Amino acid sequence: MVLHPQHTYVHLAEDGAARTFSAAEFWQLPEGEAEQSGRGWLISEYEFTEDWPTWEMHPEGDEFVYLLSGAVELLLEREGTIERIAVDGTGAVVVPRGVWHTAKVRTPSRMLHVTRGAGTQTRPV
Repeated sequence: MVLHPQHTYVHLAEDGAARTFSAAEFWQLPEGEAEQSGRGWLISEYEFTEDWPTWEMHPEGDEFVYLLSGAVELLLEREGTIERIAVDGTGAVVVPRGVWHTAKVRTPSRMLHVTRGAGTQTRPV
Protein backbone atom coordinates (compact mmCIF):
# COMPACT_ATOMS: atom_id res chain seq x y z
CA MET A 1 0.00 0.00 0.00
CA VAL A 2 1.36 3.42 -0.96
CA LEU A 3 0.81 6.14 1.65
CA HIS A 4 0.72 9.89 1.12
CA PRO A 5 1.56 11.51 4.49
CA GLN A 6 -0.28 14.69 3.52
CA HIS A 7 -3.54 12.74 3.59
CA THR A 8 -2.66 9.66 5.65
CA TYR A 9 -0.80 10.08 8.94
CA VAL A 10 1.31 7.23 10.26
CA HIS A 11 1.51 6.64 14.00
CA LEU A 12 4.46 4.57 15.25
CA ALA A 13 3.51 3.19 18.65
CA GLU A 14 5.83 2.52 21.58
CA ASP A 15 5.57 -1.23 20.87
CA GLY A 16 6.76 -0.75 17.26
CA ALA A 17 3.34 -1.15 15.63
CA ALA A 18 2.33 1.25 12.85
CA ARG A 19 -1.25 2.52 12.45
CA THR A 20 -2.57 4.80 9.73
CA PHE A 21 -5.24 7.48 9.98
CA SER A 22 -6.74 9.79 7.41
CA ALA A 23 -5.87 13.37 8.39
CA ALA A 24 -9.55 14.09 9.11
CA GLU A 25 -9.93 10.89 11.15
CA PHE A 26 -6.85 11.68 13.26
CA TRP A 27 -8.05 15.16 14.25
CA GLN A 28 -11.47 13.76 15.26
CA LEU A 29 -10.17 11.02 17.58
CA PRO A 30 -11.81 10.94 21.02
CA GLU A 31 -9.62 12.63 23.65
CA GLY A 32 -8.47 9.40 25.31
CA GLU A 33 -7.51 7.79 22.03
CA ALA A 34 -5.78 10.97 20.84
CA GLU A 35 -3.73 11.05 24.04
CA GLN A 36 -2.75 7.40 23.53
CA SER A 37 -1.70 8.20 19.95
CA GLY A 38 0.37 11.10 21.24
CA ARG A 39 2.62 8.72 23.18
CA GLY A 40 4.14 7.31 20.00
CA TRP A 41 5.61 9.08 16.99
CA LEU A 42 3.36 10.78 14.44
CA ILE A 43 4.52 11.21 10.83
CA SER A 44 2.61 13.79 8.82
CA GLU A 45 3.10 16.10 5.87
CA TYR A 46 1.71 19.58 5.36
CA GLU A 47 1.67 22.11 2.57
CA PHE A 48 2.16 25.73 3.61
CA THR A 49 1.48 28.84 1.53
CA GLU A 50 1.41 31.25 4.48
CA ASP A 51 3.32 31.70 7.72
CA TRP A 52 2.25 29.44 10.57
CA PRO A 53 -0.40 31.24 12.64
CA THR A 54 0.88 29.76 15.91
CA TRP A 55 3.98 28.86 17.85
CA GLU A 56 4.08 25.25 19.00
CA MET A 57 6.05 23.26 21.56
CA HIS A 58 6.36 19.51 22.09
CA PRO A 59 7.28 18.64 25.70
CA GLU A 60 7.49 14.85 25.16
CA GLY A 61 10.15 14.70 22.44
CA ASP A 62 12.18 16.39 19.75
CA GLU A 63 10.58 17.11 16.38
CA PHE A 64 12.19 16.22 13.05
CA VAL A 65 11.07 18.80 10.45
CA TYR A 66 12.03 17.96 6.87
CA LEU A 67 11.48 20.50 4.11
CA LEU A 68 10.52 18.58 0.96
CA SER A 69 10.19 21.64 -1.28
CA GLY A 70 9.96 25.41 -1.10
CA ALA A 71 11.67 27.77 1.32
CA VAL A 72 10.97 28.51 4.98
CA GLU A 73 12.57 30.20 7.90
CA LEU A 74 12.10 28.29 11.14
CA LEU A 75 12.07 30.39 14.29
CA LEU A 76 13.12 28.71 17.53
CA GLU A 77 12.66 30.56 20.81
CA ARG A 78 15.48 29.74 23.22
CA GLU A 79 16.02 31.51 26.52
CA GLY A 80 14.25 34.67 25.36
CA THR A 81 16.05 34.93 22.02
CA ILE A 82 14.87 33.88 18.56
CA GLU A 83 17.11 31.63 16.49
CA ARG A 84 16.34 31.84 12.76
CA ILE A 85 17.13 28.86 10.54
CA ALA A 86 16.64 29.29 6.79
CA VAL A 87 15.94 26.14 4.79
CA ASP A 88 15.66 26.33 1.00
CA GLY A 89 14.79 23.47 -1.37
CA THR A 90 15.30 20.50 0.93
CA GLY A 91 16.83 19.98 4.33
CA ALA A 92 15.93 19.05 7.86
CA VAL A 93 15.99 20.64 11.30
CA VAL A 94 15.65 18.89 14.63
CA VAL A 95 13.64 21.08 17.00
CA PRO A 96 14.57 20.11 20.56
CA ARG A 97 11.94 19.00 23.04
CA GLY A 98 10.36 21.93 24.87
CA VAL A 99 11.47 24.61 22.38
CA TRP A 100 8.75 26.93 21.05
CA HIS A 101 8.89 27.17 17.25
CA THR A 102 7.06 28.57 14.24
CA ALA A 103 7.77 29.06 10.54
CA LYS A 104 7.81 31.94 8.09
CA VAL A 105 7.02 30.71 4.58
CA ARG A 106 9.26 32.27 1.93
CA THR A 107 7.84 30.27 -0.99
CA PRO A 108 5.03 27.68 -0.95
CA SER A 109 6.43 24.68 0.89
CA ARG A 110 5.83 21.04 1.76
CA MET A 111 7.16 19.76 5.08
CA LEU A 112 7.30 16.32 6.67
CA HIS A 113 7.04 16.24 10.49
CA VAL A 114 7.96 13.45 12.89
CA THR A 115 7.13 14.14 16.54
CA ARG A 116 5.53 12.86 19.70
CA GLY A 117 2.18 14.57 19.95
CA ALA A 118 1.50 14.14 23.65
CA GLY A 119 1.22 17.44 25.49
CA THR A 120 1.73 19.61 22.40
CA GLN A 121 1.06 23.25 23.23
CA THR A 122 0.31 26.18 20.92
CA ARG A 123 0.05 29.94 21.27
CA PRO A 124 -0.68 32.69 18.74
CA VAL A 125 2.19 34.27 16.82
